[in-house]
Amino acid sequence: MADEYDFDVLVIGAGPGGYVAAIRAAQLGLRTACAESRETLGGTCLNVGCIPSKAMLHASEYYDAAANGAFAKLGIKVTPELDLDTMHGQRKDAVKGLTGGIEFLFKKNKIEWLKGRAAFTGTDTVEVGGRSVRAKNIVIATGSSVTPLPGVEVDNDKQIVVDSTGALELAKVPGHLVVIGGGVIGLELGSVWKRLGAKVTVVEFLDQILPGMDAEVRKEANKIFKKQGLEFKLSTKVTGAAVSGNKAILTLEPAAGGAPETLEADAVLVSIGRRPNTDGLALDKAGLATNQRGQIETDHSFKTSVPGIWAIGDVIPGPMLAHKAEDEGIAVAENIAGLTGIVNHDVIPSVVYTFPEIAGVGLTEEQAKARGEVKVGKFPMMANSRAKTNHEGDGFVKIVADARTDRVLGVWIIASVAGTMIAQAAQAMEFGATSEDIAYTCHAHPTHSEAIKEAAMAVTGKPIHI
Repeated sequence: MADEYDFDVLVIGAGPGGYVAAIRAAQLGLRTACAESRETLGGTCLNVGCIPSKAMLHASEYYDAAANGAFAKLGIKVTPELDLDTMHGQRKDAVKGLTGGIEFLFKKNKIEWLKGRAAFTGTDTVEVGGRSVRAKNIVIATGSSVTPLPGVEVDNDKQIVVDSTGALELAKVPGHLVVIGGGVIGLELGSVWKRLGAKVTVVEFLDQILPGMDAEVRKEANKIFKKQGLEFKLSTKVTGAAVSGNKAILTLEPAAGGAPETLEADAVLVSIGRRPNTDGLALDKAGLATNQRGQIETDHSFKTSVPGIWAIGDVIPGPMLAHKAEDEGIAVAENIAGLTGIVNHDVIPSVVYTFPEIAGVGLTEEQAKARGEVKVGKFPMMANSRAKTNHEGDGFVKIVADARTDRVLGVWIIASVAGTMIAQAAQAMEFGATSEDIAYTCHAHPTHSEAIKEAAMAVTGKPIHI
């Protein structure tokens, strides 16, 4: 009987995947609850990740434009003064508004918020805040947390060696910020503090930044960031960190081996990746185990090996991206309701919100070539009229297509609004578009998106403006 259960669906975790799953399940008429231990909903993304970092990126971009000549080029003469407290304040306001909005949506959809950490006590029961709850379906959506670096202890309260959460809360601009890790989060937060006046050094174990992205994009991005003043120590590993007074002393070694060196910093950001949040769930009591990477394996419909238990987002294999988790949240709720929820994991865009932005979807040129013959079209943003007018000439659009079928396999963009532009590419790929389909689609003029059209035309050797 249905009354044997407290809920039809219990979602563990109220991040982008969890809260979306809960809302969609409730919309489909299922009695739904969501367990969340934070004081606010939205998970890492809304509270200490995607949203606050974009607020700081946006504000710091304006400050940099005012302080370093971009406004002056437009005939706007200003003498900016940094008010870091106010900048932090607008970040917090954005977070408060959005997390409060999710709480409103929970009330609107009659979703019960179970406040506390959830742990399994059986295959269909969990304990949350001292309360035992039984649900017909349980969705694990607990997200991820910062991966620690051996030999480097993070203490956000001291504001010397921090993780991404601590880097958002720095009370003053550090004289020298060292970022450990040349991935998305490190480059975004490093950019914030560089724009506000810090010297920034990025230390990366690999020989290039932005692992997983197209090689040409990685190389061009490195060149652009160097031009902006970021310093890079590539093929270098950090083996230790000691805090002395208000400074940190890092020990560095060449990745291939060699003599160590030291590097002094006023602040250190540890940003080497994230790991799934599965500790404390007591998965063994539900009959579940994790793989070697600490992830929960699921099938295509997001079912785990235990009937009635599902998992989505950062706790399962795949890119740790909020929008991927959101799509999985919708899909898992629809599958639970007996509908057909599908996520095409081959078309998940990724974006780096630096300036310019960097975005990609699908296969890199290297991955595509490993599968067969390809055609590549490229168009520089400096030849795009809108980018030229806006003094945003850095970057390019690159389209990788199958040489035989012309089907688009991947799109890579460096441009001021690459994160917005990539949506067109993702939608085209979702519908199986060819480069010719994009090339013969009329694009408004003057827009940055015309560069996508021109790159598509370049696939067959017929761009107009280069």
